[in-house]
Amino acid sequence: MKQYLEVLKKIMDEGTDRQARYGPTRALFAVPLRFRMGDGFPAITTKKLAFRSVVAELLWFISGSCDNRELNRLGCHIWDANQNADYWKPKAKYDGDLGRVYGVQWRHWKNPDGTETDQLKTIIERIKSDPFDRRLVVTAWNPGEINQMALPPCHMMFQFFVANGKLSLHMYQRSCDMFLGVPFNIASYALMLHIVARLTNLEADELIITLGDAHICHNHFDAVKEQLSRELFSLPTLWLNPEVKTLDDLNTLQFKEPNDIYKLVKLENYQSGPTIKAEMGV
Repeated sequence: MKQYLEVLKKIMDEGTDRQARYGPTRALFAVPLRFRMGDGFPAITTKKLAFRSVVAELLWFISGSCDNRELNRLGCHIWDANQNADYWKPKAKYDGDLGRVYGVQWRHWKNPDGTETDQLKTIIERIKSDPFDRRLVVTAWNPGEINQMALPPCHMMFQFFVANGKLSLHMYQRSCDMFLGVPFNIASYALMLHIVARLTNLEADELIITLGDAHICHNHFDAVKEQLSRELFSLPTLWLNPEVKTLDDLNTLQFKEPNDIYKLVKLENYQSGPTIKAEMGV
């Protein structure tokens, strides 16, 4: 995760200060990050990663849900502020409704003829049948439905690439909260890469992320300075239950408590510094 810290420092030293939607930020544009899964799982170690929430949110996306109550049942509350935002509450169809957010677009994209496309399932099957296809793309950015979402997608689209029996994933993220959000996003898409590699009988290779508007909120400056002063630990490894072989095997409905997530996936040998708290913008 050294390169992530280097980007934090570069933004602090060279970024441009701008007034953003929820306060002033300092930003750079179009910053690349690359992580080899063979080096270890890219979990932030200079502060504690909320890995259970990472897993819960990704499984919730994969399920195609837009119901925040299902995410809360998994012990994850990162969408609560968006659910309760003044701009969204009048649009919500029921308590917990977040609209046509990520998972809905991934699994229930609406076609012009009224049918739906399950993008994620289709891409997994295409990787297996035509691994060198250049259309192995899943997108959450649906301009016609932006106003039907509690939050327009920050991580907008991702593409897979197969070479020599290995699977890589490239994700583009338009808006990047470097302190709070990006470590979470890195871990989420690394987990996605491992899951899809398992489902397609490939080896997880490289995660590439292009950060669009890569910004640090001014009220996070002290937290970033604290993080940059800390020691790095060795990267952990990922354990993914060997019984996971299809998308249906990721169903969390049978879970009775949040820690049941660890029956599917967990980090091994994870060491980190303590949590650094900061306020999230909505």
